[in-house]
Amino acid sequence: MTRSLYVRVVLTFLAAMGIGLLVSVLAGLALFERKIDRIGQNDLIAAGEEIIRVYEQTRPANMDRFMESMVQLTSYSVQLYERSGALKSFKYSSDSGDLAISRESIRQVLEGERYRSTPKDKKTFVGLPFQIGEERQALFLRPSSKNESTLTRLLLVILLLVLATGSICILIAAMYVVRPIKTLTAATKRLAKGDFDVELAMKRKDELGKLARSFNEMAVDLKQLERMRQDFVSNVSHEIQSPLTSISGFAKAMKDMKAMTEDERHAYLDIILAESGRLSRLSDHLLKLASLDSNHHPLDYAVFRLDEQIRQVVVNGEPLWSEKNLVIDLDLPRAVEITADKDLLNQAWTNLLSNSIKFTPEGGRIHIQLTARMDGYTVTISDSGIGIAPDELGRVFERFYKADRSRSRSGGNGLGLAIVKKICALHHGDIRIESKVGQGTKVVVYLPAAPPDES
Repeated sequence: MTRSLYVRVVLTFLAAMGIGLLVSVLAGLALFERKIDRIGQNDLIAAGEEIIRVYEQTRPANMDRFMESMVQLTSYSVQLYERSGALKSFKYSSDSGDLAISRESIRQVLEGERYRSTPKDKKTFVGLPFQIGEERQALFLRPSSKNESTLTRLLLVILLLVLATGSICILIAAMYVVRPIKTLTAATKRLAKGDFDVELAMKRKDELGKLARSFNEMAVDLKQLERMRQDFVSNVSHEIQSPLTSISGFAKAMKDMKAMTEDERHAYLDIILAESGRLSRLSDHLLKLASLDSNHHPLDYAVFRLDEQIRQVVVNGEPLWSEKNLVIDLDLPRAVEITADKDLLNQAWTNLLSNSIKFTPEGGRIHIQLTARMDGYTVTISDSGIGIAPDELGRVFERFYKADRSRSRSGGNGLGLAIVKKICALHHGDIRIESKVGQGTKVVVYLPAAPPDES
């Protein structure tokens, strides 16, 4: 049967406390056994000396009655040996049986020496020489078993109280620990069902508090990702639906119209072809972004001339910029070599140049400059186009984002700059845009001369 965390915490604590108490008692006895025996022997000696002192002062006529009263007074059992070996035993309360004392121990005491029990004796006792009249006897004292049992019960009661008190405390503490985990579990289930507005109100500063704060941050990130996903789906749907509507509409028009001039037919076909190309470019861009977003996207590094590549991109785009009578200024130093993915950089320059051509009015100017730096190169593309509003500059790298003033003119899908930024990031470079409405836009791209692990 699966146990809850609460039960596991309680059982673990009880097991740990039980083992801890047992080990502590055993270790304590092992460490202090000799000291405890020594203290007990000192008490026995003190009691024995007091018995001898009282006897010497009173000289009782009835020795047996005197010893019985001393036993009751001191709570210690007494064994009295004569030189002949005769034994008189005086037991306290319910004590039964006599100590097995060796002949050597008795002999030492009869000769006037004191005797302390050793580990070999297995019991705690002491022996004192006791002069009774003209005869010396051996007086042995041992603790009462009743006293020992009382101390044992006291120790057990203390241990049980410690265990009971600790158990109550751990029950309360476990509730304190488990409650936020239950709250976190409920919040996780809500999050799994798509409720990203869940928030844990925990002000704890321990690990659970850190976990709750991390959970809240994760919920915010997931909510943002979900919003981005919804925007992405909406934008893709819009970008696909618009050309499909045009293609479908003009195809139906060509089918339904019985009388159609050759010019009208060519115009409709041109629109269909243009919209088909738009769909094709959207598909290519989406596939390219998906590939670039992959952490395992392979970069085919090669050494090539960066100035020659930019010059070739400008030549390839001549039909576009010459049609608008644009002036292209190139400031490219010769023999500039870079280690990078040639195809990806070629696409980046193509996208940036296409944007400048799209948004630069007829007869405008585009300036491309390549500058060498200590650790790489800077490529600057400036145009005299329509510019970008300040409140839109921060969003130009967002996927499918298109500034309102350019949406109707560009025919793009808002993915070009997102692809360029990803290409720069993969090369450990950077890109920034400066623009003023009506004055033009400047794009600055920084690239290292070689990848960090090869430089």
